[in-house]
Amino acid sequence: MEIKRRLKIIGLFALSGFLIGAAANFIYFRAVPVLVLIFPYILETTWLLWGLVGATISIVGCILYGSLPEK
Repeated sequence: MEIKRRLKIIGLFALSGFLIGAAANFIYFRAVPVLVLIFPYILETTWLLWGLVGATISIVGCILYGSLPEK
């Protein structure tokens, strides 16, 4: 029984990692070039972009952690 629970948790982390990676790829290659054309002066600073990426990953992690069932 414990092994099934651990496999579910590992699978959840694998799936969330895949989704975060796919979203980061989409954002980096599709959304950012469009935003740079629209807002060239704001997005010239790379620290702003990476800060937003970090904040997004943190929020997704908190949502995933909060949605895990209790024992």
